Amino acid sequence: MFEQSALQRSREFSSQFIEWLRGKGTVLIVTHDHPDPDSLAAAMALKHLILVKTGQRSTIAYGGVVGRGENRVMVEKLEIELVPLEELDLQQFQVVCMVDTQPQAGNNSLPADCKVDLVIDHHPLRESCRDSVWVDVREDYGASATILLEYLLAQEITICTKLATILFYAIKSETQDLGREWSRADRLAYLHLLPLSNNRILFDIIHPEVPRDYFAAFSLAIRNARIFSDVLVFNLYEIGNPDIVAEMADFLLRVDRVKIVLGMGHYQEDEILSFRTLLPDIRAGAVMQEVVAGLGTAGGHGMIAGGQIRSVDKDSTSQNDLEETLTERLLNCLKRPVGPGQPLVVS
Repeated sequence: MFEQSALQRSREFSSQFIEWLRGKGTVLIVTHDHPDPDSLAAAMALKHLILVKTGQRSTIAYGGVVGRGENRVMVEKLEIELVPLEELDLQQFQVVCMVDTQPQAGNNSLPADCKVDLVIDHHPLRESCRDSVWVDVREDYGASATILLEYLLAQEITICTKLATILFYAIKSETQDLGREWSRADRLAYLHLLPLSNNRILFDIIHPEVPRDYFAAFSLAIRNARIFSDVLVFNLYEIGNPDIVAEMADFLLRVDRVKIVLGMGHYQEDEILSFRTLLPDIRAGAVMQEVVAGLGTAGGHGMIAGGQIRSVDKDSTSQNDLEETLTERLLNCLKRPVGPGQPLVVS
């Protein structure tokens, strides 16, 4: 079912790093901050691979919070063991791995002076990976989970129902049911995992209970949204869950004649940015990096991207000024006319 060339590539890479890893001691697996299903699934699959092949136990660590309702249910139902990065003594780990992110990418909380031995990702390769011993970055793949599934299959490791479910949901959510930035490898992985997954757990993940302030975010995003040609920008101001910005961006991308969405919200001391587009030639990651140049960090794929601006004041004046700056930068980058914008809804 899977292409032999892809499996051979995964077999060679995974065999080599497993032999290098064997006997080296404790392993740390780092996800990106506020981890999404793809990052969590890749971490769980790597942890399982290392345990089966070497007997070494791994600790999965993350920065930020697991905020989105679907992700919290997934962590609970699939028994994903996570530890906040800030609670760990990093010196106790002999090997450090990263999944679905890269060293100094700006979207993970691993200190810059902490050496990363293994990087597995599907975002554009960064120069910061040059110091890592093992790097498998596949920009043409829609999900990091697909890469890890290939490792497991190539190493002939049995995949239990819960691991199959998290891998399936990761590919499902990351590619929007193979509707966004998917590759042939993602499609084959999706079809392979579907019959192995637990449908009841999938239903619970997709339909989580959510607090009332979740719906308040919808209301605020809609009321604050402004449209500039085919670009929509919204500001959630102070938020308690950083994932809500991306969720609102996905939701507002459904507005008719809107092809590009930029959303923002202030979480703790930082500004969280989310970018979505329906135009495959936009190169969202590059656009976001240009928009936040000199202000923060950003990264992404062709049609989805995110960014962070550290230490931003949360008062309304600072928030409005930042929104105006980012909007103007975005419109100039996209060569769209700069203007006052039109409200999404008129109250």
